[in-house]
Amino acid sequence: MRRQHLRVRSPLAALAMTCAVGCLAASLAVEAAEPAPADIFAADNLVAWCIVPFDAQHRGPEERAAMLDRLGLKRVAYDWRAEHVATFEEEIHAYQRHGLEFLAFWSWHPEFAPLVKQHDIHPQFWITNPSPDGANDDERAAKAAEQLLPIVRQAAELDCQVGLYNHGGWGGEPANLVAVCERLRDTHDARNVGIVYNFHHGHDHITDFADSLKLMLPMLLCVNINGMNDRAEPKILTLGEGRHEIDMLRTLKASGYVGPIGILDHRPETDSEETLRENLAGLRGIADRLAE
Repeated sequence: MRRQHLRVRSPLAALAMTCAVGCLAASLAVEAAEPAPADIFAADNLVAWCIVPFDAQHRGPEERAAMLDRLGLKRVAYDWRAEHVATFEEEIHAYQRHGLEFLAFWSWHPEFAPLVKQHDIHPQFWITNPSPDGANDDERAAKAAEQLLPIVRQAAELDCQVGLYNHGGWGGEPANLVAVCERLRDTHDARNVGIVYNFHHGHDHITDFADSLKLMLPMLLCVNINGMNDRAEPKILTLGEGRHEIDMLRTLKASGYVGPIGILDHRPETDSEETLRENLAGLRGIADRLAE
């Protein structure tokens, strides 16, 4: 492309151009002077996850919001079961009263979509990446994208993102998450699609986590973390009690990822508040070690 040269025809025009250049330089200087993103392990970047059907206390919306407020958590990813559908709107109201961000909604439900519009919230929809049959990976990726497309388009109409969620099987492999995401973006022009990666569904990726992360990084919307031992023994483990999560979190931090971090309950036999407290304490210990 030929570069166009601007010619100043008068002193007034010259002055105007000087001011414009000065203003642009000033704005760039302001951008450069902005503080770096907060540490990804800081409380305001953490998201509570798996705290609704997995809470042994069976809290309602107000009790749950108050509990998160006590813990200093300000973001929630909402998982639900059939018995929670009737309280979808009450959950939104409770989060608003306590200043909580409704960051994500598990799966899809037609009764939730109108509430998104009504209350002007824009949660991500976390959808399990499908594992369809196919002759090869390309065919399976194409089928998975077609299967997801109706939800992806409905989410776009709500100005919401869709996070492809690793939940085991073919669809839970990092390369396949990326392939389906790319298929949706490139073939169907679905620009509201990304990846939500879960440590607790990624025990097979411990040894090559750095490579998997590099592959997924441009598309990552959220990373949900967990204590990590070989062979998922146990699958759900308090942060700081596993053998591998500190190295995985060191890799995550060094990658430049600045998105939200999810911490789990995911234990139906435990009080979600107690489990979250334990994970928060474990994460603080890991963060301190990484800072050293």
